[in-house]
Amino acid sequence: MEHKYAIKRVAELRDLINYHNHRYYVIDSPEIPDEEYDRLFRELKNLESQFPELVTVDSPTQRVGAEPLKEFKQIRHRFLMLSLDNVFNEEEARSFDARIKKLLKTTEDIEYVCEPKFDGVAVELIYENGNFIAGATRGDGRTGENVTSNLKTIKSVPLVLFSKKIKPPPLLEVRGEVIILKKNFEKLNTDRERTGEPLFANPRNAAAGSLRQLDPKITSSRPLDIFFYETGAIEGLELKTHWELLECLPAWGFKTNNLNRLCSGINDVMGYYINILKKRNEMPYECDGIVVKVNHLGSRRTLGELSHSPRWAVAFKFPPQQAVTKIIQIEAQVGRTGTLTPVAILEPVHVSGVTVSRATLHNMDEIERKDVRIGDYVIVQRAGDVIPEVTKSIVEKRTGMETKFIMPEKCPSCDSKVVRKDGEVAYRCINASCHAQLKERIRHYSSRSAMNIDGLGEKFIDQMVERGLVKDMSDLYNLKPEDFFHLERMGTKLAENLFNAIKKSKEITFDRFLFGLGIRHVGEHLAKLLAKEFHNLENIIKTPKENLLKVREIGEEIADSITEFFSNRDNLKLIEKLLKKGIKIKSIEKTKGELPLKGKSVVFTGKLGSMTRGKAKELVEGLGGKISGSVSVKTDLVIAGPDAGSKLQKAQQLGVNVIDEEEFLRITKTQ
Repeated sequence: MEHKYAIKRVAELRDLINYHNHRYYVIDSPEIPDEEYDRLFRELKNLESQFPELVTVDSPTQRVGAEPLKEFKQIRHRFLMLSLDNVFNEEEARSFDARIKKLLKTTEDIEYVCEPKFDGVAVELIYENGNFIAGATRGDGRTGENVTSNLKTIKSVPLVLFSKKIKPPPLLEVRGEVIILKKNFEKLNTDRERTGEPLFANPRNAAAGSLRQLDPKITSSRPLDIFFYETGAIEGLELKTHWELLECLPAWGFKTNNLNRLCSGINDVMGYYINILKKRNEMPYECDGIVVKVNHLGSRRTLGELSHSPRWAVAFKFPPQQAVTKIIQIEAQVGRTGTLTPVAILEPVHVSGVTVSRATLHNMDEIERKDVRIGDYVIVQRAGDVIPEVTKSIVEKRTGMETKFIMPEKCPSCDSKVVRKDGEVAYRCINASCHAQLKERIRHYSSRSAMNIDGLGEKFIDQMVERGLVKDMSDLYNLKPEDFFHLERMGTKLAENLFNAIKKSKEITFDRFLFGLGIRHVGEHLAKLLAKEFHNLENIIKTPKENLLKVREIGEEIADSITEFFSNRDNLKLIEKLLKKGIKIKSIEKTKGELPLKGKSVVFTGKLGSMTRGKAKELVEGLGGKISGSVSVKTDLVIAGPDAGSKLQKAQQLGVNVIDEEEFLRITKTQ
């Protein structure tokens, strides 16, 4: 084909493919069969191969093809990507409406736009002159990770905007939610189970993990989708209402939700909420509430924003989903410290987007308090990402065939004696060589918060222990890629990745290594505290109990646990073996200078917008402060966010210093 005809045909093919992509992935109304689409795509690919100078970044063939990244770069948002305040019932929703009216000085009904609230990953895409040039995650609201190459792999992301009805503005920042549809999530997990890969907990986690892959080819293999609902910066286009924007977005090629609705007043909003709540289980995606936004953009500007959220919008969350199912059996599960935890084996039931077949019963005291029996019909609840729990048994459904659970006298894994010490709730297996304990210790050691050995899932660990490949954590570092070939569902690439992940874990910070050892009562927070206090492994091994008790937050029970662990010869031998295998622990150096919160008792109340509560606690501790859960005369500082309640009132009554999140951030940034 001559060059001038190739130029014309390539342009025609790109327009055709973009058009059919939009029909198929955005409005779900394909016009041609898959075979015809594939033929057009192959023709374009062949022409671009013959004439490489015709390849452009916005070509449909370039959705996948970028090289893997070494790390994600940052993109700063022109306008903050704020989070939303939540309301949980009608009274709170009406209070939101009343605040809006008060601030706008009106008694008239407010016009709202209501949209289903997706449970996905928020992103912002930037278009210049109709071309997609960059995209980022929300991040901390100010700066996000550059995931442009990964966003390009999502077929419902337009690479070039349409301009038939409404011309796209020269600059457009459009915001949306990356999700995975329920049916695609189930297929994804089925495929991963078949290949021996760890399963995703829920669609949101799967979407987040897929979007943050350094290799776009991995992202392209995941069934990501996206809905658009908001904008950041717009240049060259004046809009008066949000509803006008929602009419423009599909005209430009963006996928929007067909359940979006313009509501007149809070009563209309309540009707919409009830309608969407009824449809919740039928929706093809996870939906955990609705978003209520003031429609008029001028009113939004008047209302303004708080440091973490806009005053003109709110998320009206659905109540936690519950389901009724039957307890088939109750089993005792052995943990890494030998604790036996009763677990209810359930008739599978769908709760909050996940099929639940197991639920923890915590301990025998909890079973007796709730009077849960084998054969009972029970109510199972799962709110957000938490572990499913049995909230209550339905006594009215009992037939008399139900039986009470009795904790076994012997370990279900190794048949050793099970004991319960005086004053303790837990039953324990006292055999340190118990396979179940070893499996759990390795799971804990390899977890993300400890050594972070990516890909070392539960099924692989089980096989390694059962086949004698590992007898303790140090044996992981003896394994070669060919050793993994003996494991079921292990391919060459997966074996290499796992080998490299184990090798990578050899360099670790002191706090993560401490946490990975699995010392009883030493969680992530306490491991960080110990690492900062003792700086290196030698110091903590040698320290006597009385020195441990001088550390804030460490009492008799924790001090005994730490002392007992480092007095145990087997534990010291394990640490020595790990160090000989090449584990390099980065010591924590002493902090120089006086810390602004040193020795101060700090309380958080209300909501935080720029970080999680866990991150905020880390910052306080890094500045020398300690976290308290209640306000008293001993409290030095209260950090109050929106919806602060009785703690703020008490602080004001006692004359305790109160600051907001912005002031807290200023303190942290001066360090």
